[in-house]
Amino acid sequence: MVEKVEKLKNLAERLLANGEQLILGLILFLAGLYLTKWIMKYLRVNLSKWIKTPATVSVIVNSVGILLFNTVIAATVITIGGNPANIIALLTFFTVGAIAVIAVFRPLIPTLPFKVGNVVKTAGLLGKIEATTILNTRMRTFDGKTFFVPNRVILDDVVMNYHFTKTRRVKIDIVIGYDQDLVRAKQILEMIMVGDARVLNKPSPQIYTMNLTPSGIEIGARCWVSNIKYWPTRCDLNEKVIYKFAQEKIAFAHTGMDIFHHGSLHSSENPMDDESIYNLESQETQLQDKE
Repeated sequence: MVEKVEKLKNLAERLLANGEQLILGLILFLAGLYLTKWIMKYLRVNLSKWIKTPATVSVIVNSVGILLFNTVIAATVITIGGNPANIIALLTFFTVGAIAVIAVFRPLIPTLPFKVGNVVKTAGLLGKIEATTILNTRMRTFDGKTFFVPNRVILDDVVMNYHFTKTRRVKIDIVIGYDQDLVRAKQILEMIMVGDARVLNKPSPQIYTMNLTPSGIEIGARCWVSNIKYWPTRCDLNEKVIYKFAQEKIAFAHTGMDIFHHGSLHSSENPMDDESIYNLESQETQLQDKE
């Protein structure tokens, strides 16, 4: 019992003697951690603008982070009374070793083909990436659901990253009747796209006569916009097409089938009701389609 009391007294005396150094060391350690985190974040954001390879950016940022962290530890230990020579030698060894390991093995580790904030489609889900960890990725779909997808599932699946490129093509396909003015319809589509400030001049908007379908003429309009403006631009262009075609009295074609009743089918030689006539003509139409 006496020995325990003596130990507690010695500990209290040491704390009183070195209390100021311990407080300074703790403050230095916390401030160093915050500064290290801020510098790493700043480097990651700015290096990504100049270096297009995420693996290279990660190696540089992590190496700087290890160097700064070890510097903070060394300064903290020296502040509380540690031996500077031994601390610096030990941390230098670990710093060089850690940086060497990162530089050699980091490029070999598979990386996810997206970053936080990208809209991607993978694992049967379409949504915005909110966070990534070593084990899983947190994705929020557009109906408000949050999914935690294992990274191994993403790496084994096809990933469509809608934010990987700076521009994206808007595609508008419409079908008008054969009795409508094709030239005027193409002029209206081009005028709508050229008149929208969000549509890029290069590549220039293009209008194509895509197909001649049984129901009408299929027209395809193509233009390029900034990736972040894709959805608003696409929706607005569709709306403008509807309003402008209505003003110009150009009618859209509707998928359907015209059925004609021939008078010979109602003769006394072929007594058939309307239902039988409809079934017969449907069979003839199917046979023609097969041919």
